Amino acid sequence: MALRSVFDASQIRTEFENAGINSHFIPLIWKYVIQNPNCEWDEVPSLPSSAYPLLRSKFKPSTSTVHSVIDSSDEVTTKLLIKLQVGCKMGCKFCATGSMGFKNNLSSGEIVEQLVHASHLSQIRNVVFMGMGEPLNNYTALVEAIRVMTGSPFRLSLKRITVSTVGIIHAIKKLQNDIPNLNLAVSLHAPVQDIRCQIMPAARAFPLERLMDTLREYQKNSQQKIFIEYIMLDGVNDEEQHAHQLGKLLETFEVVVNLIPFNPIGTLSHFSTSSEQKVTKFQKILRGTYSIRTTIRKQMGQDISGACGQLVVNQSDKRSTGSAGLLTDIEDLSL
Repeated sequence: MALRSVFDASQIRTEFENAGINSHFIPLIWKYVIQNPNCEWDEVPSLPSSAYPLLRSKFKPSTSTVHSVIDSSDEVTTKLLIKLQVGCKMGCKFCATGSMGFKNNLSSGEIVEQLVHASHLSQIRNVVFMGMGEPLNNYTALVEAIRVMTGSPFRLSLKRITVSTVGIIHAIKKLQNDIPNLNLAVSLHAPVQDIRCQIMPAARAFPLERLMDTLREYQKNSQQKIFIEYIMLDGVNDEEQHAHQLGKLLETFEVVVNLIPFNPIGTLSHFSTSSEQKVTKFQKILRGTYSIRTTIRKQMGQDISGACGQLVVNQSDKRSTGSAGLLTDIEDLSL
């Protein structure tokens, strides 16, 4: 039997309970593993004697490994390539990850391990679930991972955690009950259903009218702003009429719209990046006519294929010249 990640919370709690070991030792084990990533189980101090053979037979300190660490020329972005089976079912046509197809869901421990690997490079301020698959398609593991991240020893604030979704309606409703006060980001990307379906095939299962009703109920119950992600595709969804359609769709909501300049993904897409003038005009309409807070995402990490929509298994990272950084990003908005 394959050894599980020690950060698989439900698994290790069940094993400890069955063995009569107090679960309060689990955060202590996690803390030691974070501080000593290459440790052997016998090195963890002060555990009941029965815990050591159980850990050796059932769990590994880490089930994933860092294949490479690549720094961007922007001097603030680092991409970690971590060996895991991943993928996405959504098939969004502007996203390299969608071209991979679906490989496998991560366990909650494998999700948490990504935070552990990243924490060895830098103090982690915010966590955003986005970019390598639809989080709400792996609902149970997502919720468990968030609960681990907000507990000991990680102690991240829910206010600093954002979950991004293409709009899986039933899961959005469930998420609000299971983890109140979590930041929600919605990959809208078009103001009308037919354009959404053209660029996001999964949108057919989540009609825009029903999605907006769900978001309205979510906001009424949570009293929190919702982040709206909108990728700017030249000639597809970036015209003035689209800005007005989006403004009318969102004007009764408390939202922050994050306009995302399209990042090239080589031969995987026929889309083009909207001009800076178009993006600025789009922003002005949303702000000026509809009083909607609107930002433009920084194009960070594009030269290491680490920008939005570029995350895909490709070990020969494409190098390209990105335009100058713009205003802000969703990680900084969720404070």
